[in-house]
Amino acid sequence: MYLLYAPFLLGMIIAALLAISTSNIHNFFEKILKSKFLAALSSSILLAVLFFVPLGYFLVTLSIKLNSVDPEVFKNIEITIRDFLVNPPEYLLFLKPYMQTTIEDISINSIASYIFSFTGDIGSLSAGYLKNSFLVIVFYFFAQYSGGFIIDLLKRVVQMSADEATLLAKELSSVMSVVFYSIIVNAMLQGILFGLAISYMGYNGLLFGIMYGFASLIPVVGGVLMWLPFTLYEFSMGDSSNAIFIALYTVVVISIVADTFIKPLIIKELNLRLLKEDDAKMNELIIFFAIIAGLTTFGFWGMILGPAITAFFLTILKLFEARTKECENV
Repeated sequence: MYLLYAPFLLGMIIAALLAISTSNIHNFFEKILKSKFLAALSSSILLAVLFFVPLGYFLVTLSIKLNSVDPEVFKNIEITIRDFLVNPPEYLLFLKPYMQTTIEDISINSIASYIFSFTGDIGSLSAGYLKNSFLVIVFYFFAQYSGGFIIDLLKRVVQMSADEATLLAKELSSVMSVVFYSIIVNAMLQGILFGLAISYMGYNGLLFGIMYGFASLIPVVGGVLMWLPFTLYEFSMGDSSNAIFIALYTVVVISIVADTFIKPLIIKELNLRLLKEDDAKMNELIIFFAIIAGLTTFGFWGMILGPAITAFFLTILKLFEARTKECENV
C-alpha cells in the first residue's frame, strides 16, 4: 500500500490537514446548501481560487513584463555592478583583489541570461506547484466529502479509546485552524505592506504584492528574492534613495516588525477568536516556531506539516501523561 500510494502521500496528508483546518468553512456551506456534496465542491472551488488565481496572475503578468524589458536596463545593471566592484566601499576594499575574475564574467548577455534562466526556474517551480496544488484540491474534495466516514473508521481501527481519539482529532483541528488562517493573514499583510511601498515608487503594487506574499512563505530568503532585485534596479537607474528606501523598509518594517513581532500577535488573536474556551490552545510561540521549522525542513508545504506534527506529538504526550496518572492511581 505504501509503494502504491507513495507518490500521492504528501498531497493526501496536506489535503487532509487543510480539510481539518477549514472544517468551519465546509460546515458553513453545508448549512446553507443542505448538501454535503455541494458543500465539499464549494469549499474546493474556494481553495482552488485561493491557490491558483494569485499565482496565475503573477505568472502571466511576469511573462509580459519580462518580454517587454528594455535592453538598456541590462546595460545599466552591468555598469552599476562593475562600478561597485571596481570601486568598492572602504570596508570591502580587502576583497578587491578577488573581484577581478567576477568583473571579467559580467556582461549584458550574462546578466540577461541569468535573469531569464532564473525566470525559467521560477516557471518550472510554479508548474510543479500548480500540479501539486491540483492534486491537493482533488484530495481535499474527497476529504471534505467523506471526512466524517474516514474519521469514524480511524477511531474504530486505532488502538486507543474513543475519548483519546476524539481528543487527538480535536486538538489537531484546533491548531490547524489557527495555523491555516494565520498563514493567509500574515502573507496578505506582508504582501500589502510591500505592495504599498512599491506602488509609492510607481510600480505595479498588486503584482509585486502578490509576489511578495508568496515569497514570504519561503524560509530564510523569502523577502530577499523581492527587495534585492528592486534595489539593484534602482541603483542601476541612478536612484540610490529609492534603492535604500526599499531595502530598509522591507528589512525593518516587513521582515523585523511584521514577520517577527506582529506574526505571533496574529496567531495569538486567532487563537482567541477561532477557538472556544474549552478547546485546547497551543501557545502562539510554539505555533510560530513550528511553522518556521516546517518551512525549513519540508519546504513550502512545511507550513502545514510543521504545526500538525508538533500538535500531534504534544497531544500524544498528554495522552501518555493521562495514562501514567491512571496507572499511579490504580
